[in-house]
Amino acid sequence: MSNRAAPNPTTTGERTVGDPSEGAAAVCRIGILTVSDRASRGAWGGPAIEAELRRIIATPWQPVYRLVPDERHEIEAALLDLCDEAECSLVVTTGGTGPAPRDITPEVTQSVSDKILPGFGELMRAVSLKTVPTAILSRQLAGTRGRSLIVNLPGAMMHCKGAPEDLLAGSVRHRAHRSVSLCLRNDGARRSR
Repeated sequence: MSNRAAPNPTTTGERTVGDPSEGAAAVCRIGILTVSDRASRGAWGGPAIEAELRRIIATPWQPVYRLVPDERHEIEAALLDLCDEAECSLVVTTGGTGPAPRDITPEVTQSVSDKILPGFGELMRAVSLKTVPTAILSRQLAGTRGRSLIVNLPGAMMHCKGAPEDLLAGSVRHRAHRSVSLCLRNDGARRSR
């Protein structure tokens, strides 16, 4: 299955970044990439991540979904599309962060990133380890690509309970990363193509 877009909720009249409409408030885009052989065949977890993000991010934003199997070229194509074409300020991935041979999301994220930010994965594992002993096996990381921040979350949302809020909300509140603050302010140039 190739880099297919998952169903996208209808918009509410807010314009998206790059829309030439005048007078409307710009809405940033947040990419939600589910990487899973099983999900790509129908058992999809993207809505749980969107619900968590909506709970912790008050600024208006539009989800951009992608759903791919655990295949290097499809994960890479989806990340490149979300960062470079869809111009998502934040891309959250779920799946493919464990120790299984087909779990390659961190490797692909690293290959498309300009910079790796290891503190994000360290924080998520520290938070998750408080309630999930197997969190030590997870290999989340984060990186930047142009003005996009890519954050790998575990495939099972129960394994990152508290991690999205502790990590992403903290970054948003304290503007720890320019990509997140740009998403909130809707300013700045995009990655040169």
